[in-house]
Amino acid sequence: LPLCFPEKLWKMLESDQFRSIWWSEGGKCVAINKDLFKVEVLGRGVCQRVFNTRHIRSVIRQLNLYGFTKVQQDFQRSASLPEFLAEEAAASAHSQILYYYNPSFNRAHPWLLGTCRRR
Repeated sequence: LPLCFPEKLWKMLESDQFRSIWWSEGGKCVAINKDLFKVEVLGRGVCQRVFNTRHIRSVIRQLNLYGFTKVQQDFQRSASLPEFLAEEAAASAHSQILYYYNPSFNRAHPWLLGTCRRR
């Protein structure tokens, strides 16, 4: 039987094969480096394809359909201008990373994976 979307996602996160997707926030969130994910996962040939798409929009749509919500990472900003500018540059690079959360998708509670249902 083919795996459903959350099962594929879980296998990717648990695999050491992918550098573009990982557990974040102590296993409570999924972190995706958008640019690297496009190349590493979505750019694969038909035989090696994980998802049935080549578009990040479709993967995000699947995340939303399965109850994942986008999480914004908060940055504390510095008062001094040089530090603020350095933090802005780091935040810009960091903006390529997407964070998604689903209470039923938690690394510490793999048995909850079965409760991840499509809306």
